Amino acid sequence: MRMLHTMLRVGNLERSLQFYTDVLGMTLLRKRDYEEGRFTLAFVGYGDEKNHTVLELTHNWDTDHYDLGNAYGHIAIGVEDAYQACEDIKARGGNVVREAGPMKGGVTVIAFVEDPDGYKIELIQLDKNANNN
Repeated sequence: MRMLHTMLRVGNLERSLQFYTDVLGMTLLRKRDYEEGRFTLAFVGYGDEKNHTVLELTHNWDTDHYDLGNAYGHIAIGVEDAYQACEDIKARGGNVVREAGPMKGGVTVIAFVEDPDGYKIELIQLDKNANNN
């Protein structure tokens, strides 16, 4: 078994696609409209779906926003340099909500950014000699 994708419901698909592709550097892998169901699915990621876990963005045509609730946490993305990733994301119009720095009570460098729908994305600086969790 392996993880295939995580699904997020988004209020404005084009705005979300711009964020995940232009700001976070993912690739739009596929997109399909389902006219009878009045929704669109778009899959984005850092590699093909055969070998990588990806993100499914679901846009229900008649819904322009969602309540995130208090059970959802975040998506995590490994980066080589969290400080530089924050600068790059801000330069591309992204919203950094927690600047890069050591996690509370630890040494792993993390940061948080927020997508247009309010979902949090954690950036974890990869240490090639450690298991980052």
